[in-house]
Amino acid sequence: MTIVYKTRTQLVVETLREKILSGEIKAGQPLRQAALADELNVSRIPVREALLQLEAEGLVAFEPHKGATATELSAAQVDELFELRAMLESELLASSLPNITDEKLEEASDILAKLNKALGKENAANTWSELNSEYHNCLYFGATTIKPQTQDLVNTLNKNADRYIRMHLLWAGGISKAESEHNDLLTYCKARDVENAVKMLKQHILGSRDEIKAFLQEREKANID
Repeated sequence: MTIVYKTRTQLVVETLREKILSGEIKAGQPLRQAALADELNVSRIPVREALLQLEAEGLVAFEPHKGATATELSAAQVDELFELRAMLESELLASSLPNITDEKLEEASDILAKLNKALGKENAANTWSELNSEYHNCLYFGATTIKPQTQDLVNTLNKNADRYIRMHLLWAGGISKAESEHNDLLTYCKARDVENAVKMLKQHILGSRDEIKAFLQEREKANID
């Protein structure tokens, strides 16, 4: 049995992340460092470090004269983010497949094996999210030198989409079709079947969009009621 040691900062990050993603901490709600430190029985240092990490994840914003606040999670933003991802990541994949090596595809296969084992384990949302990004970027590796600006844009979009993916894993039971779609996508990639690989990738990204939107709309409706 492996004992996982977590720092105070990691524990504060996980606690605040779940409160924001679940809606317990509302969008725009101030996150006072002193109050949070008292509530969580830690010093202000891990709270400050945790807020900076959550800012990098897009869950917290620092505003002048207001300090840290929780950012808004909206169904409308999901539409734009995931549609842009589908468009740009399809371009990357189509450019990558004619150039990608068998070794890189084997690496993607190894990442996928870890990804499929990650759900249900401790800290699953973080681990799954990180491996998911690694898997997709591995498939796009053949386009790294061809479309570097597109890759930069995709990285930015994925950083913004990541909080929605984490939320879905934590509170909506995970992305139901992700495992089979990842496997099918890799099969098409290994066959260098660009048309079907791109079709599967778009289906995968837009299917995630639909599931996440439905969950957010239910949450928004519950808050209104």
